[in-house]
Amino acid sequence: MPAISDFRTTAFDFGRVKASGRNVGANVYWKLYAIENVIRVIVHSVLSAQIGSDWWSTAVDSRIQGKVQRFRNTYGARPWHSSPGKHEIYYIDLSDLNEIMRANSNLFVPVVPDVDQWIARLEQVRLPRNIVAHMNWLHQTDRLRIEVTYEDIQILANQLAGSLALLIP
Repeated sequence: MPAISDFRTTAFDFGRVKASGRNVGANVYWKLYAIENVIRVIVHSVLSAQIGSDWWSTAVDSRIQGKVQRFRNTYGARPWHSSPGKHEIYYIDLSDLNEIMRANSNLFVPVVPDVDQWIARLEQVRLPRNIVAHMNWLHQTDRLRIEVTYEDIQILANQLAGSLALLIP
């Protein structure tokens, strides 16, 4: 079987489009899904422990809160569609999660001492994440960057689980 490659590099063939999509989904998308959702759990857990269950209203910038309210209104006006989730944290993307961690880094340092390194690492997967979210093909360097971040986020989650209740928002 020939290696799967970006369908955009050859003449149109529906089978190649399908194979490209399956390849990206099977090899990259699910890792980004895990990274982003584990970060949601970590942000929620750390801020819940440090501030309380109402952390969203005090720890999140008003610009991000306004963005979430607009998204919630859009989904609320179309209840026949799936909703991102109950908690506001499901309405934001990786750059917003990073901003929340940056703005509250003093609250993360006791639990995640290398929070600044994590913010930088997540920033490195943000653009490749957007490429995948827009159904496009990554080059090998970005795939490897995602793979390493995926492996390391598992380690971080396991470390935190020993000292912090990991709460699903």
